[in-house]
Amino acid sequence: MKLILSTSNIMISGETVIRHLTEKSNVELINSLRDNFLAAQQSSTTATTTTTPSSLPTWTKQDNDTLYIPTASFAHGLSEERPQYDITVKLFYLPGIPASRRCAHTREAIDLVLKELHVDSIDLLIVSFPGILFDADDDSEEETLSDTGSEEPDDFDNMIQTWRTLEELHAKGMISQLGVAEFGSERLARFLPHTSVKPSVNQINLKDCCVVPKSLILYARQEKIQLLTHNDCMDILPVGTTRELLGPGERGAGILASAPDATDGVQGHVEPQWVVKYTAVVKDRGVVENKGYFALADVGSCVQERS
Repeated sequence: MKLILSTSNIMISGETVIRHLTEKSNVELINSLRDNFLAAQQSSTTATTTTTPSSLPTWTKQDNDTLYIPTASFAHGLSEERPQYDITVKLFYLPGIPASRRCAHTREAIDLVLKELHVDSIDLLIVSFPGILFDADDDSEEETLSDTGSEEPDDFDNMIQTWRTLEELHAKGMISQLGVAEFGSERLARFLPHTSVKPSVNQINLKDCCVVPKSLILYARQEKIQLLTHNDCMDILPVGTTRELLGPGERGAGILASAPDATDGVQGHVEPQWVVKYTAVVKDRGVVENKGYFALADVGSCVQERS
């Protein structure tokens, strides 16, 4: 079974929005999911019908082999016309998930965002590949990564294959610009010759450092690639965190069964597959109107297919 987790629009008034804007992405994601689950639980007390089996909460919705947590209405969208917005999406391919799944994951994630915002295109898609760490002190991070084993030996070929999928979506007009994350100048120089649509953005995490390597600045300028910084963590949704979030207990949503043979929830091993973050900014005011996350986790037989 597939579990689609959603935060809805986290740009709400009061202290909550201040908290979200200052949090790192993994903390923001988990807290926002918990907030949305709680809001759905509270509103479900007035519901008179349910489309889920009795073992599942009424604030979720099952559609064939997919369970939406909470029920996804896709009812609101943006308040103004599409040309008034800059829409940026960041897709996190998670560690430990076979690269062969990325093409399907990309389309799943983008389709959810388009449906949520009621649009047919996004302005910028940034993809974050697992196993790539940017070190501002060493712009030749490619050799460092392969030596430490943080990147799979054949993952470069898989990144190129994944990029082909992004280029197809670009050709269809669904994505205006493409971007990457954590690429140093060496990796960019290796990557660009294999692309038909080169990245227009390279997003890097400088952590507590504020110095961008000169070699990267010069190369990005030469290739007309904009350098942006971010505060996202590498493993945004670990397996253990997902189990706690969806499991029984005080901090859990009660989606997963309490024991392997229990019938009080979904049975099987749960494993997160991807996370996508989307942001819609009103151009002329620079205001973030809509921001949120979707995540996909597999349970049971879907996970057993993993190589």
